[in-house]
Amino acid sequence: MAEITRWSQRATHRHWLAAEGLDLLEFYRASCRAGGGFGPLDLNRELASDTADTLITARMTHCYALATLQGVPGASTLAHHGVVALADLLRDDAHGGWFAAEPTPGFDDSKQCYIHVFVALGAASATRAGIEGARALLDDVLAVLESRFWSAGEQAYVEAYARDWTGLADYRGANANMHATEMCLELADVLDDNSWRKRALAIVTRLIHNVAADNGWRVIEHFDANWRIVADFNADKPDDDFKPFGATPGHGCEWARLLLHLEAGLGTEAPEWLAHDAAQLFDKAMAEGWEADGNPGMVYTVDWDGAACSPRRRHWTHAEAAAAAAALGARTGEARFEIWYRRLWDFIRDVYIDDDRGSWLQELDGELGLDRDDGHLKSDLYHAYQATLLPRLPLAPTLAAAVDTL
Repeated sequence: MAEITRWSQRATHRHWLAAEGLDLLEFYRASCRAGGGFGPLDLNRELASDTADTLITARMTHCYALATLQGVPGASTLAHHGVVALADLLRDDAHGGWFAAEPTPGFDDSKQCYIHVFVALGAASATRAGIEGARALLDDVLAVLESRFWSAGEQAYVEAYARDWTGLADYRGANANMHATEMCLELADVLDDNSWRKRALAIVTRLIHNVAADNGWRVIEHFDANWRIVADFNADKPDDDFKPFGATPGHGCEWARLLLHLEAGLGTEAPEWLAHDAAQLFDKAMAEGWEADGNPGMVYTVDWDGAACSPRRRHWTHAEAAAAAAALGARTGEARFEIWYRRLWDFIRDVYIDDDRGSWLQELDGELGLDRDDGHLKSDLYHAYQATLLPRLPLAPTLAAAVDTL
């Protein structure tokens, strides 16, 4: 196939991405809570919860720290608001670590790796942006991640504990380790420490180069404590937000991009298989995820035969697929990735961007209508905003170290 000029190299497309990113940043200012932290928004830009959410707060801190580095007025105020909440309101003063949400009667007080990884990502970006209190927060959360969640013997992160750090869960998950890989890549740049890339490589070797490669390039999400695959995990929950049954094509795309960032960061030390594995992951994800049920867009999950399992059209899946296509196009120069990149952004523009109310619609059903359970929410800035940044940046360094060049 003949080479075609990548959209990300065109001034008009880069301007469009920048404008969309600024619109998203402005929309999500409303998620800032007067009582501390950030919460989910509804379709009309109103807060949809009375309590702060740790994942949302950490992601908003990360995004507004990136915006601070870009020179967006007011972004540093919001990033600092997030740092303050993560350092106090959402932290467990009694036992250490972070809750998933602001404590309320009867709340889930478990300690989850996934949450701690995003606290670290937000703190790292805020540290790079020079936000007051961010470096102390980063030191605190890394100490918890090192002492509680990183398993040197397993060369991966474990999943969860009870509040007092008893009862380590008999479960290992790819999702937490995927975002831990993202965290490690950023820490390598922010802290100028290549050992974090070596850790990311260990995680990628286990979950992608070994397990995914042996399973037709589907990302296996669920394992027991001995890293045996639990194929029927959540068999009755194909729509679960964080641990759905089956394979998640969007995660295949997300992993593909992370492998290319890792390769670029390692330079001459990178194993040759990283780029190959990234392309295999993306190709499998798009072959099985795109229009898997005959309707436009990517399904959320597929079963172990590659058939559509959950038909939901989640915005983040398409954002990550577009970012992965951009990364693969930049790495390989192959036109097929550029074709996917354009197709995905056309779909995002036509289906997800809400011209009337702002931001993106986030949870759609298989017929592209609002999902009956979560379609009323616009809770997430992270995936959409990053999708407007990544195509305009090199594969290395990572976002927090590169975004101030835009």
